[in-house]
Amino acid sequence: MTRLLLWLLALVTVALPVVGVVDGWWLTDRFPLRTLRVQGELRYVDQAQLRATVLPYARHGFFAVPLDQVQAAVRQLPWVEQVQVRKQWPDVLELRIREYRPFARWGNGLLLSERGQLFPPGRAQVPAGLPLLDGPPGRVPDVVALYNQAREVLAKVGGVQGVAIDRRGSWSLTLADGTQVVLGRNDAPARLQRFADLLPQLLAQNPQRRLLRADLRYTNGFALSWGTATSTDTPAPAASPTLKTASRT
Repeated sequence: MTRLLLWLLALVTVALPVVGVVDGWWLTDRFPLRTLRVQGELRYVDQAQLRATVLPYARHGFFAVPLDQVQAAVRQLPWVEQVQVRKQWPDVLELRIREYRPFARWGNGLLLSERGQLFPPGRAQVPAGLPLLDGPPGRVPDVVALYNQAREVLAKVGGVQGVAIDRRGSWSLTLADGTQVVLGRNDAPARLQRFADLLPQLLAQNPQRRLLRADLRYTNGFALSWGTATSTDTPAPAASPTLKTASRT
């Protein structure tokens, strides 16, 4: 009797995995996924890449498709900020995708979203007219805060094109006309405000000259470098997006 029970136990142990595999094949064949439905306003996500990413998982069929794995795989695609995956009977796999909305270029090759997240653009064409921000990833809120201040206080003189902080904590700006502004490491917002208050007067006093560089790292003044102005040196102010999240203090 003991030997018979052992033989039955061995048979069940071998048979169960086989039954499971056959059952999986049967369900996949009888209940295939035929439709991929994508919801969301997609401008930058590569549709062909999206389908190629989902297809290997969809082949498992309606009942066996691993939704968590599909979600993780799609989340890794360029421009995908958030994705929700669900099934709809009898043969639909639905993806709800939210793309990143670009706020600025960041450093060499990344973009900054309106929610303050850094992400790679992939093969998509980067939208024109975005400001260029740069700095260590942990300083994103600080860079955005100074950029928003610069955009506001310099609006009457053309605006600002870029803001950066280096690894030593030194700030610099690029104005819309290409002027380089060095703020240094200390009191950057206050130095920017003093410079913005005086800049219209400085430009008015030098109509035939173009400001090339302003070094604000002085206690009682600025060091200014001037060049010869041309008719194309003063561009029209450009509109910029507004970051939706609050900056860190």
